[in-house]
Amino acid sequence: MTQSQMNFNNVNIPEKLVPDNYLQLGLAAQRSKQRSFKELLEKRKLPENGWSDERIEELVHMLASLDSNNYPHKVGLGEREARIACKLVARRHYNFGHGIGRSGDILEAQPKAAGSTLLARLTNALILDLIRGIGLPSCAGCFLVPMCTGMTLTLCLQSLRKRRPGAKYVLWSRIDQKSCFKAITAAGLEPVVIPCLIQGESLNTNVDLFREKIKSLGVDSILCLYTTTSCFAPRNIDDIAEVSKLSKQWQIPHLVNNAYGLQAKEIVHQLESANRVGRIDFFVQSSDKNLLVPVGSAIVASFNESVLHDVASTYAGRASGSQSLDVLMTLLSLGRNGFQLLMDQRGENFIYLRENLRKFAELRGEIVLDSRCNSISLAITLATMAGDQMKSITQLGSMLHMRGVSGARVIVPGQNKTIDGHEFIDFGSHRNNLQVPYLTVAAGIGITREEIDKFFDIFSKCWRQLFQTKNDKTMSLLETTIK
Repeated sequence: MTQSQMNFNNVNIPEKLVPDNYLQLGLAAQRSKQRSFKELLEKRKLPENGWSDERIEELVHMLASLDSNNYPHKVGLGEREARIACKLVARRHYNFGHGIGRSGDILEAQPKAAGSTLLARLTNALILDLIRGIGLPSCAGCFLVPMCTGMTLTLCLQSLRKRRPGAKYVLWSRIDQKSCFKAITAAGLEPVVIPCLIQGESLNTNVDLFREKIKSLGVDSILCLYTTTSCFAPRNIDDIAEVSKLSKQWQIPHLVNNAYGLQAKEIVHQLESANRVGRIDFFVQSSDKNLLVPVGSAIVASFNESVLHDVASTYAGRASGSQSLDVLMTLLSLGRNGFQLLMDQRGENFIYLRENLRKFAELRGEIVLDSRCNSISLAITLATMAGDQMKSITQLGSMLHMRGVSGARVIVPGQNKTIDGHEFIDFGSHRNNLQVPYLTVAAGIGITREEIDKFFDIFSKCWRQLFQTKNDKTMSLLETTIK
């Protein structure tokens, strides 16, 4: 929104330029837009319905005009004046160039960048409003960090270290995903891996082992308990309620990796419940996985607003404002109703994917592993395809990928991995001694029914091709034996 649009009501425009009745229609439309801007900035609440692209851009231009690099009378004598050499880059960032925060605190205001500061704080307010609205009313505060989820988890661990300088251990419920584990080692801490309990076909949290480790290592030596909500099947969401009780009982901080958990009502409900019965210091979620923006930022949230300032003051230097701009524009584009619709559709499509995967498995002598507490990811066994051809199963993942199916993961026994000196047996399966290979798929936010149908069409063709190859090899072996 430009200053001229803001001041049309105060300008005496002669009828020679435009008839007054026509002008009043245009001014009424302008006032409607101005009211929506005023309401957004004063109430800091997510609009119920999404805004048009044009309205969003007007707001962004108005915010950018408040930064010193966009003053018409600017005279920059500092070492950092947000000068942008390439016009394409300037246009891409709507002339925002100062970033957010100050050298000692990512949440501090910048004297040269009133617009960027307003952008960042408004974005954080809208994220908080969204989080509370989808089922976490107890959330006290949150803010966007322009780093990936793994590095943001490291930032949280470093902030906890300031409070507990003598502690070095992080009790971590095993999940075979590299970045959440490397978050511990990147912070200079020592991970204590808590293996999952194997219960039937699924993997669950070993709460008793958490308790035993707290007693054996000593409370003062433990920095925090570290759990995960969203994960690859057949691992279930961690029992964050029971772990939060341990956290409260022993007064040990509790960090939750909620990577793509905001999109699932069941996970949101468990976070809220865990806070009621115990203690959660931080829960961290990826913005790209939950809000459908480019990779590059994560959201730190807490049920205790004061601890968020510890994280903000741990961030070194200023931060990029690009991710705040992405999230703000996306939230305004979707509105509360738009995001809720995406959540509802995701839930429905998960059920559709699960039922079709079960039918697919039944027809081929396989099963969908029972991980009923995982409402995003599913796993189907590949037992009939295995036999002595275990290595060839890995081809299935590449076959799917080559045909446009991304995100499906083939897990086979014997795939070990060492991360920062720590060895993980059967990496990818979240456990040791994996016997049966399997494939995982997920119904993430934004997935469509058409994508699911197309996946099964491609999956069927790849299955037939691999199964035929296996039969051909078997026949060839039999013929050689007979000869």
